Amino acid sequence: MNYIGEHLLPGQLGHFFIVLALVSALVATISYFKATNTRDLSDERSWKKLGRIAFGINAFSILSVFALLVYIMATHKFEYYYAWNHTSRDMNPEYLLAAFWEGQEGSFLLWSFWYVVIGLYFIARKTKWEAPIMSVIAIAQICLATMVMGLYIGDTMIGSNPFLLVREKFADAPVFARADYLNLPQMQDGQGLNQLLQNYWMVIHPPVLFLGFAASIIPFAYAIAGLWKKDYGTWTREALPYSLFAAGILGLGIMMGAAWAYESLTFGGYWAWDPVENASLVPWLILVAGVHTQVIFNATGHSLRTTYLFFILSFIMVVFSTFLTRSGVLGDSSVHSFTDLGMNTQLLLFLLIFTIPSLALYLVRYKQIPHIAREEETSSREFWMFIGSLVLFLSAMVITWQNSFNPIYNKITGQSTAAPEDVEFSYNKIQIFVAIVIGLLTAFAQYLKYKKTGDGWLKKFVVPTVITAAICVIYFLVSGLEYDKKGIGFQIAIYLAFVAGVYALVANAIYIWSGLNGKLKAAGGSITHVGFALSLVGILISASNRKVLSFNTTGINLKWDERSKEKPLENLTLIKGVPTDMGDYMATFVNADSTNSNGNISYYRIDMIRKDSAENFTLYPNLIRNTKGMEGFSNNPDSKHYWNRDIFSYITYAADMDNRDDTAQFKRYTVNVKDTVYYSNGFFTLNNVVPNPNNKKYQFQPTDTALMADITVFSKEGTRFTAQPVFYVEGNEARYIVDTVFAQNIAIAFSRVLENQKIELQVKESNRMVPFIALKVYEFPHINLLWAGIIIMTMGFGVSMVYRRKQGRLKAINKI
Repeated sequence: MNYIGEHLLPGQLGHFFIVLALVSALVATISYFKATNTRDLSDERSWKKLGRIAFGINAFSILSVFALLVYIMATHKFEYYYAWNHTSRDMNPEYLLAAFWEGQEGSFLLWSFWYVVIGLYFIARKTKWEAPIMSVIAIAQICLATMVMGLYIGDTMIGSNPFLLVREKFADAPVFARADYLNLPQMQDGQGLNQLLQNYWMVIHPPVLFLGFAASIIPFAYAIAGLWKKDYGTWTREALPYSLFAAGILGLGIMMGAAWAYESLTFGGYWAWDPVENASLVPWLILVAGVHTQVIFNATGHSLRTTYLFFILSFIMVVFSTFLTRSGVLGDSSVHSFTDLGMNTQLLLFLLIFTIPSLALYLVRYKQIPHIAREEETSSREFWMFIGSLVLFLSAMVITWQNSFNPIYNKITGQSTAAPEDVEFSYNKIQIFVAIVIGLLTAFAQYLKYKKTGDGWLKKFVVPTVITAAICVIYFLVSGLEYDKKGIGFQIAIYLAFVAGVYALVANAIYIWSGLNGKLKAAGGSITHVGFALSLVGILISASNRKVLSFNTTGINLKWDERSKEKPLENLTLIKGVPTDMGDYMATFVNADSTNSNGNISYYRIDMIRKDSAENFTLYPNLIRNTKGMEGFSNNPDSKHYWNRDIFSYITYAADMDNRDDTAQFKRYTVNVKDTVYYSNGFFTLNNVVPNPNNKKYQFQPTDTALMADITVFSKEGTRFTAQPVFYVEGNEARYIVDTVFAQNIAIAFSRVLENQKIELQVKESNRMVPFIALKVYEFPHINLLWAGIIIMTMGFGVSMVYRRKQGRLKAINKI
C-alpha cells in the first residue's frame, strides 16, 4: 500500500547511517587492533590511517543520525514513532533536546556522540597510546550502534530503531489499513514529553551526565592499553588529567540530577538513594578512588595494581548501571528507570564484552605489574590516601549490593523480596561512617609527606583542631542537629560526621593558605576537599534540621489516598482568599488562574507574610497535567531562596486534581429550635433564630427584615463548629446567605420560614464548594552550603586537571 503524506527519506537515511556507523566502528576497531599489535612502524602507520578514516566515517554517521532525528522531531513528522511518542505540537521548543534523550534510543545516541568527541580528540593528539585507546572506544561504538539498529534475526531483536514508523510499531492496528491514516485526528499530534521532564534540568543534566559516563572510558582505556602493551607505568601521568576530568564531570552530572530532584520532585530533598541514582554514584566513587591511587603511584610507585583495578571496575560499573537501568530490572524499585525494551540479552552482552576480557587481561598480567613489596609507612601521605581510596571502594561495593541484590534476585526467581521499610536509613546508617572516615582523612592527609613524615607534624594540626572545636561547640550550643530519631548511636554518628566535615573544611582551607602559600593553581586537591567538606556539612545541616512549616491547625483534614505517603497533619489546607496561620508565617492562597501558554500547567499563587517582620514573598508551586495517556497531575515545587535557608513548597491537593464535576445537591430539612440534623460526618443542632443579626459577620439594622439561624456543628471527631446562615427580604424578594463549614465540607442555607415556628434548612455536602488547596512547606536550613560545595569541588577537579597536565608537559620536556 502506498501511504499518503509519509516522509520516508529521513528515516531511510537515518537507518543507513546507523548501519554505516556500525560498519565503520568495526573497521576502526580492527584497524586500531592491528596497529596496536604490529611491531612494524610502517604497518602501524598504515593501520592507524585506516582506523582514523573509519572512525571519521563513524563520527560523521553518528552526527548525521543525531541531526536527522532532531529534524524529524522538530518538524513534527508524527509518522515516526519516536517523534509521536516523545513530542507534541504544543511542546515548548526549548524541550526538543529533552525529548530527544527521553527515550533509550536518544540517550544511546547521546552517549555515542560523546565518544565521537573523545575519539576525535585523541586522534588529533596522535600520542603513542592512540591505537589501543581508540580500539577500546571503537568497540564501545560498535556496542552502542547495535543498540539503535532495530533489526530482527528470527524472533530476536537487535537494538531499537529510532526511525521506526508508527504503523510498524502498531502493525496490527486497523487504522493503518487506510492509506491516508496521517489525516486522522489521532495522528495530528504526538504524545508529548513526560510532564516531569519539562524542565530546563532535563535539557542540561543528561548531556553532562552522559559526558561523565563516556569520559570514564578514558582511564579505563589507558589501563587496558598499559596491560595490552605491557607498558605498565608510563601512562599514568599522561592519563591523570583525563581521570580528573572524568571524575569531575561525572560528579557534576550526578549532582545536577540531585538539584533537579530538589527543584522538581516532592520527596523534600535531593537524594533518596533511588536505585538509578545509586547506579551512577557507584562508578564515580570507584573512579575517585582510582584517581587517588593514581596520584599515589605517580608520587611513590605504590598502588599501581590497585589503580588498574579501580579504573577497570569504574567503567564496568558504568556499563553495569546501564544494564540495571535499561533492562527493566529496576522498574519496580526506581521512580525513574527506563522500561524494558526487550534488549536484556543485548545489554548483558554489552556488559560481558567489557567485563570478561578486561578482568581476564588484568589477572593474566597481575604479577607483571610493578609492585613495591615494602609496605607504606603509616606516617606517610600515601598510606592514608590508600586507606581513603579503599573506603570509597568498599562504600561503592556496599551500595552495589544493596542496590542490586533484591531487584536482580526478584527478576531471576520471579519472587518478590521486600525492600527495607526505611530505604534511606538502610543506606544512611552505613554511609554516615564512610563520611566520617573520608572527612577525617581529607582533613589531615595533605599535611603528611610522601614516603615518610618527619617529626613535629602534629603541631600543624593544633590550629585547625582548635578552630574546628570552637565552630562545632558554638554550632551545637546555638542550633544542634535534630535528625529523625533513629537511635542514640546514629545520632552520635551524625554529630561525628559534622565534626569531620568542619575539620576537613578548616584544615584544607588552612593548608591552601599556609602549606601552599595561597598558590591556588597547585591547590586543586585541597579545593576539591573543601568542596566535599562543605557539601557534607550542608547535607547534614539541611537533612537533620529540616522543618515542616505547614502543620495543619485549621481542623480541615482532607481524606488522603491510602497509597499516599503524605501525613495529613503536615499539609496545611488553604481556602482561597483566607489568610491562614502557618507557624512563623501567615499564608494566603490568592488564586490559581495563571496557566502557561499551552494550558497544561496550573500555577498557584501563595502569599507568605512573616509574623515577626515586614518580610513577605510569593510562592508559585504548580501542577502539570500528566501526559502519555496518564490522568491527573504531577506536582512541581517552588522555593524561596535565602542565603541561609530555603522555603520549599508544593501542592499536595487541589480541586483541579479531581476532574469530576460537583454533582452534590442541597437536601431540605424542616427543623425547630433544638432540633438535630445528621450528615455523613456528624450532626448539627439549631440553637436559636436571631432577628437582624449585627456582628463581625453580618451588619443588619433593627429596621431590616433578616433572620439568622444560630447552628452548632458537631463532627464525629468531637470538634465543634459554628454555622450562621441568614434568611432576609430585600426589594420584596426573599433571599438567603449560605454559610459553609469548610472543615466538614458542608454548606447550610436558611431558605424559608414555615408555620409553627419552624424553618427550612438546606444542606449540601461537597469538597468542591470553594477553591482550596493543601500545601506542604519545608524549611531547609543552609542548603546552599551543599550547592556551593558541589561547585567548589568541581572547580577543584578542574584546577587539578590543568595543573597536572602542565606538570606532565614539563616533565616530558625535561626528558627531551
